[in-house]
Amino acid sequence: MSSSMSIDILQSRRDFLGRTTTGLGGIALTDLLGRDTAMAASPPPRKPKVRRVIQLFMNGGASQMDLFDYKPKLEKLNGKKFDPGEGQRVEASASDPGAVMKSPFSFAQYGQSGRWMSDQLPHLSKHVDEIAFLMAMTSISNVHGPAAYLQTSGFFLPGFPSAGAWISHALGSLSENVPAFVALPDDRGLPYNGRSAFTAGFLPANHEGTIVHANKPRPITHLEPPEKAKHITPASRTEGLSLLGDLNAAHAKGRQGDSRLQARANSYELAARLQLAAPELLDLSRESEAIKSRYGLDKAETENFGRRCLLARRMIERGVRFVQVWSGHGGARGNWDNHSSIPKQLPPITQGMDQSTSALLTDLRQRGLLEDTLLIWTTEFGRMPFSQNSVGRDHNGGTFVSWFAGAGIREGAAFGQSDEWSWKAVADATNTYDFHATILHLLGINHEELTVRHGGIDRRLTDVHGHVIKEILA
Repeated sequence: MSSSMSIDILQSRRDFLGRTTTGLGGIALTDLLGRDTAMAASPPPRKPKVRRVIQLFMNGGASQMDLFDYKPKLEKLNGKKFDPGEGQRVEASASDPGAVMKSPFSFAQYGQSGRWMSDQLPHLSKHVDEIAFLMAMTSISNVHGPAAYLQTSGFFLPGFPSAGAWISHALGSLSENVPAFVALPDDRGLPYNGRSAFTAGFLPANHEGTIVHANKPRPITHLEPPEKAKHITPASRTEGLSLLGDLNAAHAKGRQGDSRLQARANSYELAARLQLAAPELLDLSRESEAIKSRYGLDKAETENFGRRCLLARRMIERGVRFVQVWSGHGGARGNWDNHSSIPKQLPPITQGMDQSTSALLTDLRQRGLLEDTLLIWTTEFGRMPFSQNSVGRDHNGGTFVSWFAGAGIREGAAFGQSDEWSWKAVADATNTYDFHATILHLLGINHEELTVRHGGIDRRLTDVHGHVIKEILA
């Protein structure tokens, strides 16, 4: 990789074939994250504060004024017509604006920072002095698919690499036995954009997020032969891989200038190592009962998200560079898209997120992992200050809340301000380009220099926008 971190991606039939498989099973065909790739990835040009990242993604649009952004005006005008002022156009995604709707939850101030937090966040409220809040994040879309693409890839159209893929491309994995980028989707299903949320886009296919289904008997698809394939034994599999290696070596003799075949061969080595490493990595019985209880694995209400958060910690301990943990799937229910009833729909999903996120923060700090780990919490957009379907809320790209914690972060900080309704950002607004620029900066990468030439354009995670949010940095 050059000093500008630019490469020219060659499209070929083999590239196409490489993109037709996903998951760690796909690693056996396409993942190039073996020893050579881990060594070949360029070191960050600047000394990084962060070596690994855990992203918690609230799929569906978490309601900022019911969690983090306390607005007394909503209480005063509850039930009255929403009127943001003359000339202000209200764009709702699914229905006309309803009446002003106060939060059905109570708020109180916590910590030395005096941060207002909802009573739905009793565990996370204890950590406000460890977190830097972005109180006026914005999105150019209030539709799930495009808005989620923006948050994962920096573009509102499909086909662009996700942030985890960019980081994998730039830095590689911290271990030869695990991939650089892992995605832990909700047990109920994939997010709105499906596997495209973890895509490598036009980057080599090995940078695609490896999908791990935390609660399935076989969390990693295709890592082992199908149960019905009784004829495939460890010995026969070894013989098959050996034969394939011989064929690849013979094929490569006359193609010394093409490194892709060697990279393909390396992928088989990684798959073999993963078959050895994965059982230990995914075995939560090795954790103490106290730790499992802290994450909420002993309660049905919290077990789902808690298991993924605990796995995320185990993964970064073992060298995964970027772990994406999803809360909520892409269906009409069971996520943060609370159109029908904030009082009924928000508490169940918040309960699991609150306890597990708090446990993850505590666990990372106690193990010393926060010294070089970044924990980020985000969603694709916020919700409206007026009612929908009586007590639900519609989509709102005008303002929402994200936060950072961990290495390089100014603890207890808050940056940005929404209006008195929590309808629009009015001061120090930030967006996904700033968000990604800040993550890359903490990893030691200048977001303007991390480029890949594709289709005649030098593409970036931050497109042609973005600045580092220095106000939340230590």
